[in-house]
Amino acid sequence: MAPTLHTVTTGPTSLGGTAATRIVLLHGFTQTLASWHALVPTLAAAHEVVAVDLPGHGGSSAARLDLREAAAAVAAVGGRGTYVGYSMGGRGALRLALDHPELVERLVLIGATAGIDDDAERAARRRADEALAASIEADGVAAFLRRWLAQPLFADLTPTETDLAARRANTPDGLAASLRLCGTATMDPPWWDELARLGAAGVAVQVVAGARDEKFRALGARLVDAIGSSATLVVVPATGHACHLEAPGPFLKAVALDGR
Repeated sequence: MAPTLHTVTTGPTSLGGTAATRIVLLHGFTQTLASWHALVPTLAAAHEVVAVDLPGHGGSSAARLDLREAAAAVAAVGGRGTYVGYSMGGRGALRLALDHPELVERLVLIGATAGIDDDAERAARRRADEALAASIEADGVAAFLRRWLAQPLFADLTPTETDLAARRANTPDGLAASLRLCGTATMDPPWWDELARLGAAGVAVQVVAGARDEKFRALGARLVDAIGSSATLVVVPATGHACHLEAPGPFLKAVALDGR
């Protein structure tokens, strides 16, 4: 039996006598559920919000689960609702939707992919992730975070102190295990050929990318094409890979989760 993941729930469970829509938030690598703090107050005004610490992170740092196992564990704590996943969390949310489409009222994928097609590229990514995992174990979380956040991918992101403090509290072995078990290279074989099942099931999918994130805009367009007519591409202006953290208000408006 998979371990129970740590969660924090805020917002109303009902509105006007009817059940409130549940939104389940899945963070990216090195983050925790605290990374959503700038978005939760707006979301919780009209929704029941369940923020999850994914395996190897935050209050779930001791959990050792691969993407399929993580998706099952998230499904167990999230139930039926709208799933919002960023990067690594997007991979988990996508796996959950493929395995448990009956639980997904809407799927919002931010900076996500269905995997690396080329065998050699996937093997190279696995080696690179193993090197990163070893560097976390050798150097500690704080030193790794400085290098991680200095990547061009995060050039548009200025993490808040709340976010940084929560990231620094992660454990080296938890983050290393997450890379080894849930990195992009572990999607082997990749999931592109499975995506049409979401369209066939009528799962509403919003694939989100920052306007400056060319790589994930292209991957997002490919995801939409593979899923079909139930999927749409949403581009958040003047943002990069972490568009929801760089511009929380415009992101929530773009995906119609701002309560308006």
